[in-house]
Amino acid sequence: MIRVFIVAPTPMMQAGLHTLLTSEDIYIAGASAVPDAFLENLPAIDVVVVADDLQLNAVTNALVNTPTAALVVLTNNPERIVPLLQSLKLPGWGIVPLDASASQLQVAAMAVAQGMVILPAVQSQWLYEISPANTAISLDTLESPSEALTPREREVLELISQGLSNKLIARALSISEHTVKFHISSISTKLGASSRTDAVRRGVRLGLITL
Repeated sequence: MIRVFIVAPTPMMQAGLHTLLTSEDIYIAGASAVPDAFLENLPAIDVVVVADDLQLNAVTNALVNTPTAALVVLTNNPERIVPLLQSLKLPGWGIVPLDASASQLQVAAMAVAQGMVILPAVQSQWLYEISPANTAISLDTLESPSEALTPREREVLELISQGLSNKLIARALSISEHTVKFHISSISTKLGASSRTDAVRRGVRLGLITL
């Protein structure tokens, strides 16, 4: 269970995010308009979700000395925020658009809690373009994933290759659809895949699965 604390300037925004984020995999540990209110319960918090990027500086200032929680920021202006998040020694961080769906928010929270960096596709492409050091490695030169797939991730990839939907994969493995989405996100990150089909193609070429 991932424990999330919400920082949002109004009770209505707090309630809305509480509804969107709550799932069988995510527990809302608290919500406040005060940017550093989560510090009282920091050891029991995995992810801080910030609804207003104007509050971000205060939140990061609170985290700078005890960067034990991951961070998710809702914003439509990531360009000025990415450098700040990159400079922090956070376990994981992510940016999601203000109109993100419940599933997008939940997957982002689950992913950053596992130490990942999450960006919308448009922003991730922008990040690669301005950071040559982050240029993706071509599959032709890739002998193995930068990080090995877990047994569960290989099971999910195998079921993806069989054409199963997220719902059917969840049913086959007795896990939630949100967990399936998290595994797919992790698989794509590890394999450098741009889609489900691309993940299967890369998995086959790397000998991770067979068709």
